[in-house]
Amino acid sequence: MNLVIDLSGLIDFLSQPFYIFAWQLFWLVGWIPVSLALLWGFKEMWIHYRQDQWSGAQKKIFLAIDIPRGNRQSPRAVENMFSYLAGAHGSINLIDQYWLGVIQLSFSFEIVSIDGYTQFVIRTPEKFRDLVETAIYSQYPDAEITEINDYTQETPSHFPDEEWDVWGAEFIHAKPEAYPIKVYEQFEHKMGEPEEHYRDPMAALMDLCSSLRKGEQLWYQIIVKPIDMNEWLAIGDKEVSKILKEKTKPQHNIFDKLGEGFLHILGEFSEIVYSLWSDINPAKKEEKDESLKMLNLKPKEKKQVEAIHHKISKIGFQTKIRFVYMAHKEVMNKPKVVNGFVGYMKQFAEMDQNNLKPDMKVTATSTNYLFKEMRLNDRKNKVVKRYKARDGGAGRKMGVLNTEELATIWHFPIESVVKAPLIQKAPGRKSEPPASLPVVEESGADHLVEPIFEAPLIEPEKVKRLEENGTAAVEREGKGKAPENLPFA
Repeated sequence: MNLVIDLSGLIDFLSQPFYIFAWQLFWLVGWIPVSLALLWGFKEMWIHYRQDQWSGAQKKIFLAIDIPRGNRQSPRAVENMFSYLAGAHGSINLIDQYWLGVIQLSFSFEIVSIDGYTQFVIRTPEKFRDLVETAIYSQYPDAEITEINDYTQETPSHFPDEEWDVWGAEFIHAKPEAYPIKVYEQFEHKMGEPEEHYRDPMAALMDLCSSLRKGEQLWYQIIVKPIDMNEWLAIGDKEVSKILKEKTKPQHNIFDKLGEGFLHILGEFSEIVYSLWSDINPAKKEEKDESLKMLNLKPKEKKQVEAIHHKISKIGFQTKIRFVYMAHKEVMNKPKVVNGFVGYMKQFAEMDQNNLKPDMKVTATSTNYLFKEMRLNDRKNKVVKRYKARDGGAGRKMGVLNTEELATIWHFPIESVVKAPLIQKAPGRKSEPPASLPVVEESGADHLVEPIFEAPLIEPEKVKRLEENGTAAVEREGKGKAPENLPFA
């Protein structure tokens, strides 16, 4: 019996003109990937639409934080605050994600200086207000928390502008996020008087903020979003495996996993059959001794592995860092403010580990070559819009910093170290601390404003107190009264 296979139909199909062949092939199987791509696109659009609706319905508030005079708390207190805020992390099920559009809400820790007057601000979802206040009061029982308006609303959002100009950028990791930056403990030393053992890196930023003139504004924003701890640990372990040159399993999609499962079942079946019909024991695989792997690393690699393990041992947050310098054109001083802020961030550079740098390629308001002016204005509009929206998803991908790193780059200055003149307290409606914590006395508008930390010694005849509109201010030599349009003035 001869088996005859007729291939004439296939030959005729392949011998057609190319456009007819392509069209018929598309109708046979080509519509499948196109349909899958469209379905994926519609799914993403739906999720984005629902997330925007849900997020827009969540009310956010701004809290101005004033710590008491004579602060001696180290950044470790702020590190404890961040650890407590990790309690805002929640699990999201399929209905929440795909139907309701629920997302993990974020916090924004900010430092703003307007005309030389500086304020620490936390923007939080209103539902987490008690969480934020408890975190602050637990470390600073005498702190004052005041709800204020958004300070960014008094400035333009579209550029070019006749009166204002702006420079802004996001700050990103120079290396993978698993590598740590320099943290506050590395600024400590044991020489000199006890109050000199810690050199607060915040001193440089406070001095820069206090040097701003009328018409200048500095905005510094750190958006933090709690993440799953297992995901955070996996990021560090993956980077350690690269250093140790360990083989890692590639990430597969659902079709790869189904194929692997089928092959695994076939392999198990073949092993059973083989064991039934043969008494031959399978050869044992040679196992290499990995116990000396760390000893074979170079000193730099060994230090990196230890540093990564230390970083992932603490709670991590997805993080977005933005800086905006906005000023009237006639007083704008980019070399002082922009380079000064970059210098502040350079303090945290650990050259064999990681550092934070301005993202000059994508988000910084600096362009070269073609269509420079148009692209420059587009970048200005984007960075200001994203800052005002506290948008963590726009721009560059969010990195990860742990609580120790966050407390290093954002913390309340230590009075014995930082001597720059600051910071007017924010009068207005004051939040009450939780009942189980010490209660601070109400401070009305008729009280004198006290700076967060002590100012340099000034001759008495050069200092006088002003009382205007029920708000006290301090006029120093070369300093005027607080601007009237400040949301915390």
